[in-house]
Amino acid sequence: MPVTDATPALTLPGLTGLNADVLATVAERAQQWLVTDGVRVLLVLVMGVVARWLLHRLIGRVVATMTSRTATRLATNVAAGRILAAAATGVAHERHRQRVETMGSLLRSISTFVVGVVTLLTVMALVGLPLGPLLASAGVGGVAIGFGAQSLVKDFLSGIFMIFEDQYGVGDVIDTGEAIGTVEEVTLRVTRLRDADGITWYVRNGEIVRIGNRSQGFSAAWVDMPVSYREDIEKVLGVVRGASEAFGADPEWSDKLLEAPTVLGVDSITGQTVTVRVLAKCLPGENFGVQRELRARIKAAFDAHGIQGPPLPPFSAGPPR
Repeated sequence: MPVTDATPALTLPGLTGLNADVLATVAERAQQWLVTDGVRVLLVLVMGVVARWLLHRLIGRVVATMTSRTATRLATNVAAGRILAAAATGVAHERHRQRVETMGSLLRSISTFVVGVVTLLTVMALVGLPLGPLLASAGVGGVAIGFGAQSLVKDFLSGIFMIFEDQYGVGDVIDTGEAIGTVEEVTLRVTRLRDADGITWYVRNGEIVRIGNRSQGFSAAWVDMPVSYREDIEKVLGVVRGASEAFGADPEWSDKLLEAPTVLGVDSITGQTVTVRVLAKCLPGENFGVQRELRARIKAAFDAHGIQGPPLPPFSAGPPR
């Protein structure tokens, strides 16, 4: 007779029965958990996904509504709003798109993080995991990080408000108190500027106390023309008005002006010099070109009408010792 091993035949039925009982118990408990807590966990997860979707939709609409106010304000800021709006349409649209993307991305990330944390904590509570030690550790860690990164948090909060309020954007010429230049990049932590000398400035958003934006609304070109005290002021003012009106009617410059230049009159009298001031409202960033051209045209008009400039100071009798 062949020799056989009887041990498997004696132990397998016992192990099979034990495994069946264990499996049956596990299946029964799993079914009970799925019917009770499992349904709650699934409901919490579904609610978290729905809440995230609703928040993203709401954020998109709110950000679009807030950013659309800038273009409207630019179009109605001055009486010649149509000229300003026509010139700023492309810039305003680009800034609108950048702000929508920046604010939308930031707020969506924050809402996703908050909803995810709340959902995770709720699921952990339903599963039966202890939340006390976890929350205590998170609180201690949050306090430590808050004390150690106060300046970083300040920079981020300031950056959020700057972008949300549209205080400035890429391409604007701003004065931050520390530096004056053209904005090249705006992030949540720093603002990068380039000044007239080509120097790049990195200004932390939390350190900006005041901001002067020279690219919003309109620019003012001030032109001061000195003439001799002996000249007839009425004649001088008439010549300046004629040159200013001709400059405002020139098609090459009329698109850059919001209105014809205004002759304000005599601004000051110093010694033998009388200074006449002219104001020209123009598009943002065009004030320097308008100043140079208008000053050159008034100078040419003075020469054509024989209006003399202020007398030169007398020369010294001899070389300095």
